[in-house]
Amino acid sequence: MTHLIAKSARLRSTPYTKRIEEYGVQSYTVYNHMLLPASFKGIEEDSRHLKNNVQLWDVSGERQVQIHGPDAAKLTQLITCRDLSEAKDYLCYYAPIVDNNGKIINDPLIMKVGEKTWWLSIADTDVLLYAKGIAIGMNLDVEITEPNVNILAVQGPKSFELMSRVFKDIDKLKFFNFKRFDFQNHKFLIARSGWSKQGGFEIYVDHDEIGLNLYDTLMSKGEDLNVRPGCPNLIERIEGGLLSFGNDMNMNDTPLECGLGSFVSFNPKIDYLGKAELEKQHKEGVKRSLVGLKLKLDKIEITKALPLKIGADIIGELRAACFSPDFGCCLGIAMVQTQYQSLEKKQTLLVDGEEVESVMTNLPFNK
Repeated sequence: MTHLIAKSARLRSTPYTKRIEEYGVQSYTVYNHMLLPASFKGIEEDSRHLKNNVQLWDVSGERQVQIHGPDAAKLTQLITCRDLSEAKDYLCYYAPIVDNNGKIINDPLIMKVGEKTWWLSIADTDVLLYAKGIAIGMNLDVEITEPNVNILAVQGPKSFELMSRVFKDIDKLKFFNFKRFDFQNHKFLIARSGWSKQGGFEIYVDHDEIGLNLYDTLMSKGEDLNVRPGCPNLIERIEGGLLSFGNDMNMNDTPLECGLGSFVSFNPKIDYLGKAELEKQHKEGVKRSLVGLKLKLDKIEITKALPLKIGADIIGELRAACFSPDFGCCLGIAMVQTQYQSLEKKQTLLVDGEEVESVMTNLPFNK
């Protein structure tokens, strides 16, 4: 059976949608109310290509929440548990957004792009509405908008060669730094970042027409590098332990439970929502956390979290999984109670009622 997504103005296309359909996108998912490509030649073939070549990703669904005004820094700090008090220009900060209970609402990259302007490059939740609610409730002097910025990611080991053919001196850009580079007399903000472990760049395209010219130029300049369209890949990201908000972690989890403790500040000089709850959990210790699972299965499909048991005891839930050809088994990311965590030991788990030989590991996975 073929499953289709019915397009509409509410489910927004992107400036690149026509291009990627011409190149043969197989499927979409929905991300921040926009189309996000999900596969081109199947996730295994897409994964192999990504690990060896270079791909152009339409990740326009990674929207920007722009916070601008005299209180922009105050509001941005209030909603993230990461200490941004010493945030520098031209640096990207991975910074979980939390609520008043310390639960994760989103996990964006945050960038200070102007003296009174911050961009939150968000995962799949309505951070703009959350930020507006806090700003209105606290009577903060800010303007919160979603600018027309549609990210084009260039990912893969050959991304550095391709980008150097188009942007002068981009090879000097350091990891998690950003800078503006010229293309056709337009300055694009480009960060050395991306949602893969293969390395690459994210281009914050704020001019649709020139952005399409850039897309075509990258495709043309990369022919000998075997460039092709791609998208975030389930296999590659699970192997690399890249967490996906809404899949591996959700609004019921804290950053400490998700292994993100290094991004939680307990600096007494800064304040943010949920700080007291996170301080309490840090002091008492987490009762559950994310772990990796190597599962002796030839295939698995996760469309909802699956319960995990040892005997009659529920120990947690499997939240994401896929078959990895490189590992020769299925890899999963699970939230498991700490009392049942026994790393690197073979054990039989009941996965949604089925007995499966398993090994529990840290993330990312090691062979």
